[in-house]
Amino acid sequence: MAVEPVVYGASERPPRGDYSRAQQDYTCAQDWASYTPADHDTYRRLVERQTALLPGLACDAFIEALPSLGVRDRIPRFEEINERLKPATGWEIVAVPGLIPERPFFDLLAHRRFPVTDWIRRPDEFDYVVEPDVFHDLFGHVPLLFNPVFADYVQRYGEGGLKAHELGAGELLSRLYWYTIEFGLIQQADGLRAYGAGILSSSGELRHSVTSPQPQRIALDLLRCMRTRYKIDDYQATYFVIDSFDQLFQMTAPDFAPLYAAVRSLGDLAADVTIASDSSITVG
Repeated sequence: MAVEPVVYGASERPPRGDYSRAQQDYTCAQDWASYTPADHDTYRRLVERQTALLPGLACDAFIEALPSLGVRDRIPRFEEINERLKPATGWEIVAVPGLIPERPFFDLLAHRRFPVTDWIRRPDEFDYVVEPDVFHDLFGHVPLLFNPVFADYVQRYGEGGLKAHELGAGELLSRLYWYTIEFGLIQQADGLRAYGAGILSSSGELRHSVTSPQPQRIALDLLRCMRTRYKIDDYQATYFVIDSFDQLFQMTAPDFAPLYAAVRSLGDLAADVTIASDSSITVG
């Protein structure tokens, strides 16, 4: 039985990717032999460009873990990465044909299996691709899965996601994913740095998120975060900042059911709004 390519965290357009290859849990084999020399060259150039931008903008934990991805001159084989990742934190990466629904997405995370899209963007999409591709998922997400505390947070998020799905609160919890795992900032001793994959894999948003005076930066508050809508087609207007991955892990320990009720009672906030309770963080 073929799976349906219902998307999680995306727009209404039909998702990209060949979902006929997917199993019932939406995973599939990485068709590494199908990558062309041009595909490998696109990946190499993306890695080179983004790596050069990291100093002073990406968090130390990410920079330290990045070599764990292995080869930089071609798209890695997922099994090669898993040979290092599994012993490090018990995680493994699995191929998926593209964006997947929230229930199987949460289930994979809860079982320490991170879904990685296996297709790569076209050359004309070098600077921006609408949906996550293999570069975004590998370069942006996987390095921090080698960090034990962050890896535990992602699993805890998946477990919380399964509960949220049963409570009809998947959309609210997706905002936490967006503002931490995708677009999170962390305050280091030497300044503000990025740890979110959506930032770390973007040449433009990396500098914008850390140094631009335009967006607002707020100390992470779960209620505030879950009330805040986000942008999928532009730089973020708001970033949430943590002090450490330990703090992030501990914040996700409580039962979120009362929090979902509070969010529904108070209502959503626009992506660029400021409220009186915000604990703002300045740059520079």
